[in-house]
Amino acid sequence: MELFQDMVNQEHEQVVFCHDKVSGLKTIIAIHDTTLGPALGGLRIWPYASEEEALFDVLRLSRGMTYKNAAMGLNLGGGKAVIIADPKKDKTEELFRAFGQFVHTLGGRYITAEDVGSSLEDMSIIRSVTPYVGGLPETSGDPSINTGYGVFRGIQAAAMHKFGSSDLAGKTVAIQGAGKVGTYLLSHLLEAGANVLITDIFPERVEAAVKMGAKAVEPGEIFRVECDIFAPCALGGILNDESIPQLKAKIVAGSANNQLLEPRHGKALAERGILYAPDFIVNGGGVINVAQEFEPGGYSPEKARAKAGKIYDILLHIFALAEEKGIEPHEAADLYAEERIRKALEQKRLYLPC
Repeated sequence: MELFQDMVNQEHEQVVFCHDKVSGLKTIIAIHDTTLGPALGGLRIWPYASEEEALFDVLRLSRGMTYKNAAMGLNLGGGKAVIIADPKKDKTEELFRAFGQFVHTLGGRYITAEDVGSSLEDMSIIRSVTPYVGGLPETSGDPSINTGYGVFRGIQAAAMHKFGSSDLAGKTVAIQGAGKVGTYLLSHLLEAGANVLITDIFPERVEAAVKMGAKAVEPGEIFRVECDIFAPCALGGILNDESIPQLKAKIVAGSANNQLLEPRHGKALAERGILYAPDFIVNGGGVINVAQEFEPGGYSPEKARAKAGKIYDILLHIFALAEEKGIEPHEAADLYAEERIRKALEQKRLYLPC
C-alpha cells in the first residue's frame, strides 16, 4: 500500500494510526483539509475486512467532509475517524476513553462526532477525556433531526428546479432507508402532502413507517417503482450501472453519503433526464447541527434549523452554476466548495499581527 501516494492523490494533510493495547482500540484518524478551520467529522465504527478497507473508507469520508463543511458555509475543515470493530459487540467505555485520548493529542485539529456505529452516549464518554467532540446529548443532540429537515428542503429545491414549483403535494417520493433520517424525512413529506413509498432491510422500521402513512415496498423493487423523486437514505454507491437504468424518478435527492458509485454516474443520470441533487449538499443539515455548538453563544436549535433551511438556496445556486458552466450538478457542487476554500487560502496569504 502506498499510503503517502494515497494522501497526495486526495490532498490529505495528516493520517494518524492509533492502537491501545488495554482496550484493543485500532483507529485511523484522517484530517483532509484545515484551511477553513479545525477538521470536523464523525467517528465510524465498522468491522472492516482489512486495514486497507478501513483506510480507503476514512480517506474517502474525510475528503467528503471538507467539501460538505465548506459548502455549508462552516468555518470548519474536513476529517473523519474509523474504529475497526463490531459496534454490536466490541464497544466499551475503555475503548472510547482511549479514542478520546488520541483525539486530544491532536490538540483540536480534529473534532469528532457521532456517525455509523457510534452514538450520542459514546460521545459523552469521549467528552470525559477531551473537549474536541460535538453532538452531545446535553447540547445539540441527535443530528438526524436536522439532517432530515435539510434533505426535505433539498428535495423542495430540486422540485423547484425540475418542476417549476417546490410544492410536493401529490408528488410521489420513494425513500430507500427507514432509519432515523429517513423517518424524519418521511414526516416532513407527509406533512407536505406527498405520497411516500418506503423500504428498508429491517421490517420493523418499515412497519413503523407504514403506521405513519407510507406505503411499503420490497428492497429490491425500490429502484423500479413509479415515482417523481427517489430519496436514497441508506447505503452509498447505490447509483451505478445496474441501478440507474431501472430508475423511473425524475429527481434523485437523499441523505446517503457517496451515492454515485463513480463520478461518471452523475452524467449517466443526466443522460436519462434525471436531476441529481449532490448528496453532500442535501445531507448537510447534520453537520450544521453539530457545528452550531461551536458558534458564539453556543447551540441554538432555531439557528441550526434556519441554516439547514438554506440548503434550499445553496442547491438552487448549484443547479444554476451547473447550467452556466455546462457541467453536471455534482461537479458544480465541488466547484462551489472549492471556491470557498480557494478564497480562504488567498486571505491566509496576508500577514495578520497577533
